[in-house]
Amino acid sequence: MVDRHRHVCWAYDDPVGFTVRAKEWIAEGIAAGDRVWFVADEGAKPIEGARLVRIAEAYDQERIIDPPAQVRAYAAATEQALADGYAGFRVVAQVTPLIRDAVRLEAFARYEYLVEQYMSTAPMSALCAYDRRELDGQVVAELAGLHPETNVGVLFSLRAGADGEGVVLSGELDQSNRAVLGAAMRRADLGADGEEIVLNAAGLRFVDHRTLLDLEDYARERHTRVVLRTGLISAVKLVELLGLRRVRVEPAR
Repeated sequence: MVDRHRHVCWAYDDPVGFTVRAKEWIAEGIAAGDRVWFVADEGAKPIEGARLVRIAEAYDQERIIDPPAQVRAYAAATEQALADGYAGFRVVAQVTPLIRDAVRLEAFARYEYLVEQYMSTAPMSALCAYDRRELDGQVVAELAGLHPETNVGVLFSLRAGADGEGVVLSGELDQSNRAVLGAAMRRADLGADGEEIVLNAAGLRFVDHRTLLDLEDYARERHTRVVLRTGLISAVKLVELLGLRRVRVEPAR
């Protein structure tokens, strides 16, 4: 069965290798009966079977991206594809030009988080392509962590679940990715306006005490609390030993 809810971060430093992956992604969509877009810059060549959409058509490059508006734009494209008789909507997008400075990066990371929530239930799939030759490795890791799938060696995934699921956290959290997790949480704007942060972490395999202390600090900064829903008994013990007041562990549902 075809999974029409895939959201993949694909980082590359070889344009030829990226083209091969893009063609595979496009071919999968065509075979599944999806409408397929290839969103790329002015120098890109068309790929058979996909509509070539310039970045300026799909995104407003002259402005900082409006995350909710961009999600609505892709939702409209998905709905139009269904209305036109396609089974779904699939896109591969070279989005590196959209994060050329820190302010644009913040906005685009927030968009990646929000569009994942949309795609978790809508028949839309996206392969988001990032050029490592133009981006700092830390930035690539932070963006990769906001996707359920990636070819980047990040150990965790923080993503928006479907309505009612809150935030989904999976993988392993340790000293090596503390900074990446913190950046991902800030860019996703978790806990805005003091809203309690519920992390559905049934897929969390490991968490160390430093990460839990970071979660405590984050909750304090946001004047809120973090609920970590996990099956890890070690997390319960660590929260007790550390005397954390703003992080609570509950059994995974």
